[in-house]
This record gives sequence, structure tokens and C-alpha cells, in this order.
Amino acid sequence: MASDDTAARGRGRPPKVLLDAPIIVDAALALCDEHGAEALTVRKLAARLGVDPSALYRHVADKDELHLLLADRLFAEVLESFEPTPGDWRATLRDLAFGSRETALRHPAAAVVATYRTTRRPAEMRIVEHILTAFAEAGCDPEQSALLHRVYGDFTLAWSGMDAAFATLDPAAQAGDEAAWTRDYVAVDPSRHPAIARTSAHMATMTGERVFRAALEVLLDGLEARIGRTGQG
Repeated sequence: MASDDTAARGRGRPPKVLLDAPIIVDAALALCDEHGAEALTVRKLAARLGVDPSALYRHVADKDELHLLLADRLFAEVLESFEPTPGDWRATLRDLAFGSRETALRHPAAAVVATYRTTRRPAEMRIVEHILTAFAEAGCDPEQSALLHRVYGDFTLAWSGMDAAFATLDPAAQAGDEAAWTRDYVAVDPSRHPAIARTSAHMATMTGERVFRAALEVLLDGLEARIGRTGQG
């Protein structure tokens, strides 16, 4: 039985924090969500977890590995609500793209840090497997599947990252950019910018969601046309 002095010393110690990579990554994601990507430092992450910064390095090699783990954490979240549509490659790729953008907008600061990385980790591998399977179902050979996977994947990640970056702007900056379509473009001199003047009344209706959907369908149409031409020999 411990002495009174030993028990007293034990009561004075902070509880030991059990760490592993998933706990660290979840804390990093929460830190980004609450305070932005600039808050993602080893010191602040350690403070959030209640540990010494050196404790993090026993589970994550460096900040670069943390970014890769964070990227794969976002990919895993995409997969939580995604199911491929067997026999309909366009539906599979459409749903995966929507899910990627929605996840980026839920975690914009983390998406800005992570969407351009290649993680080589389980969730990314699963997503790549779904994409390549979709192109195989469309009739692509392995070389074409590899190329079109990069075309589709880079489009989806780049667009999601762009929308996420906009979402991290100061609200006043966002409002100013959005108001440009109803204020500045409507007021152009038709003699200098006739095409803008002719179109400006419609520009304010082009929301981010609407434009993304249209761009994705243009991409899928182009991919289908390319696959069709290749299939004709």
C-alpha cells in the first residue's frame, strides 16, 4: 500500500496522455478547423494534447509526415459517405468528386495544407482503387486508366483546394469578391467590354456549387469522348 507521501505526489501529477498517430491527427484536424492552418505547429498541437512536444515525435516523424497523415484523414472522411455505383463509372466518379469537395469545405484549412499531397497511405489507396476501377469499367486499358486517373484526380483535388482556400479568407474579403459579380461587372463600360456587359446579368447566378457541377460534367463528357475515340481503334 502506497504511503501518504507517495499518494500525495501521485495526486499532484497530471494524468498520463495516451498518444498514437490517429489521436494526434484528429487533434491536428480540430486545431485547423478552429484556428486555421497557421495554428498547426508542433508546439500548439502538443499544448492541445497536454503533452511535451517531444512526445509527438515518437508517433509522427516530422511536420511533413503530419501533413501526409492529415491528408489521408480527409480522404478517409470522403470514403465514409461514398459508395461506388457498379456499372456506372460516371456516377462513381461524380459522387467521389462531390464528396471530395464537400469534405474540403468542411475542413478548409486542413484541405489547403493537404489536398495537393500524395499520401501513399490506406485511404488514398482506396480512393485510387475506386477511380481506376471506374475507368476499367468504362473500357480503358491500364495505360489509359493511369492517365485519366491523374486527369480526374488532379481536377478534383485542385478544385476542392481552390474552394477551400476561398473559404479560409476573411469574411470581408469573401464578401468583396462575391459582390464583384453584382457590382463591378455590372457597371463595366459596354463600349470597352461588350462581352462582359452582355453577360453580366447572369454572372451573379453562378454559385460555386453550380459552377463545380457544370465543370465536372464537362470533364466527364470529355473523358467519355476520349474513351470512346480510343475504343474505336
